[in-house]
Amino acid sequence: MQTSKNLSRREFIKTSALTGAGLALASSSNAFASSNKTPNMTTKWDKVFPRSNKVDHEKVTFKNRYGITLVADLYLPKNRANKLLPALAISGPFGAVKEQSSGLYAQTMAEGGFVAVAFDPSYIGESSGEPRNMASPEINTEDFSAAVDYLSIQPFINRNQIGIIGVCGFGGMGLNATAVDKRVKAVAVASMYDMSRVMAKGYYDKLPLEERTQILEKMSLQRTEDAKKGSPTLGSRILPGKLQGNEPQFVVDYFNYYRTPRGFHPRSLNSNGAWTATNAFSFMNMPLLTYIKEISPRPVLIIAGENAHSRYFSEDAYKAANEPKELMIIPHTNHVDLYDKTDKIPFDKLTSFFAKNLK
Repeated sequence: MQTSKNLSRREFIKTSALTGAGLALASSSNAFASSNKTPNMTTKWDKVFPRSNKVDHEKVTFKNRYGITLVADLYLPKNRANKLLPALAISGPFGAVKEQSSGLYAQTMAEGGFVAVAFDPSYIGESSGEPRNMASPEINTEDFSAAVDYLSIQPFINRNQIGIIGVCGFGGMGLNATAVDKRVKAVAVASMYDMSRVMAKGYYDKLPLEERTQILEKMSLQRTEDAKKGSPTLGSRILPGKLQGNEPQFVVDYFNYYRTPRGFHPRSLNSNGAWTATNAFSFMNMPLLTYIKEISPRPVLIIAGENAHSRYFSEDAYKAANEPKELMIIPHTNHVDLYDKTDKIPFDKLTSFFAKNLK
């Protein structure tokens, strides 16, 4: 597999736009925008993974601290009797929806005896928030705490046994939420991205100050244009409609999940849309993981693929965190494999990790 270490600096900057890292600044039409001012939940099963007969499922809603209504899928073990159960708040990847990877994680962990809620972050999917197609290091961190709020007041959940799982860009957000939210007793992340780092510094921190300044200048001017017309402009489409054959391997990997029946979902930005052209603005000025050491003494499990282009985010987060912590590298595995490859995602390890630490 060609990893991102094989790419030139300019290829990194170019492909970061394709993969949703937030550096896409070019204007485009608003073809992918939607209003969705209030949640309009579907009632049918529209996930990209099959439904389990070992789990009960229902749609739920809850509000975050900013008054945004989040829509989530709640998964419960069928054989739960009348016991108070441990619970997990799950989200990610960045630009994905709960019908994709996070839902698979939630359903599988429910099969293992946990109540799990997979939520759409603010501004995307079925969740509310205006304008659409936005992300925020603060608000998306808050989304995890809002899910913990919801879980904490359910009569079938032990409020002292709540954990977080974050996938891809929401791995960074999940670690950030755990650092500040002391109700969270353990956290695990898979194929983690630090979205503020990659947006601010480029892949492997190779974005020169001159180009960073140019990006910020362009976004600043875009804000003026958006203010004139009274609505945000969308940036470039996250993934192309078709591959041209010269893309880096990790973009091909993303495409093979989000743009094929394997993982395509019409509400997913990564499958079918674009972020706003100024989406990176706050990420480039507000570092996540500043207080990662303060997760301790609560345990951290960090999972990454051996061949993942993003592996260095996991390794650096592991170095920055205090004990107890564990870094698990999955052999012969890339970044996207940990979205849905059940033969590679270490669900047994996740189950034992939370069974041990949510006590």
